[in-house]
Amino acid sequence: PTEAAGVGAFGAIGAAWWRGQLSWAMLQEALRKTMVTVATIIWLIMGAVSLVGIYNVIGGTSFIQGLLTGLDIPPLGVIFVMMGILIILGTFMEWIAIVFITVPIFAPVVVSLGFDPIWFGILFVMNMQIYFLSPPFGPACFWLNSVTPKEITLQQIFASVLPFIGLQIIGLALVAIFPEIALFLPRLLNG
Repeated sequence: PTEAAGVGAFGAIGAAWWRGQLSWAMLQEALRKTMVTVATIIWLIMGAVSLVGIYNVIGGTSFIQGLLTGLDIPPLGVIFVMMGILIILGTFMEWIAIVFITVPIFAPVVVSLGFDPIWFGILFVMNMQIYFLSPPFGPACFWLNSVTPKEITLQQIFASVLPFIGLQIIGLALVAIFPEIALFLPRLLNG
């Protein structure tokens, strides 16, 4: 991904040059916006790592793990509770923060319940895909809004993705109930 981003950046510079729009002011503005974005992401990661570190030191991880494993529901029900938490967090948090906060808490619970960590990783990634479409955050919808004609509003885009969110939730439930859907290929490749 990093290399592709570098190639894309050089491609954008080349396209701007080709169209006669490349200028020093344009490059400076692009670099400034990039630095602001990177700085924001770095602060977000530092905050998430600090939160998880403090959370672990005060025993929060073991508390939540005990809470999840102590639920009077079947182990698959615990997985569905985790998926619900991820969907809710995805409506108001950035994906990287969700990863840093929830994976250290959820992964040991998944292993202690006897589930395959690869299967849970696939469920987690599927959940993050739901996040990319879910209002009000839905970064994919904002990106789509930036490339569609002006008469198509963000609200229309959010309304249009709701069926796809529903389909993704059905897919998530199917993979949760029938783990072999996600695990047959890794097992085939691992022999």
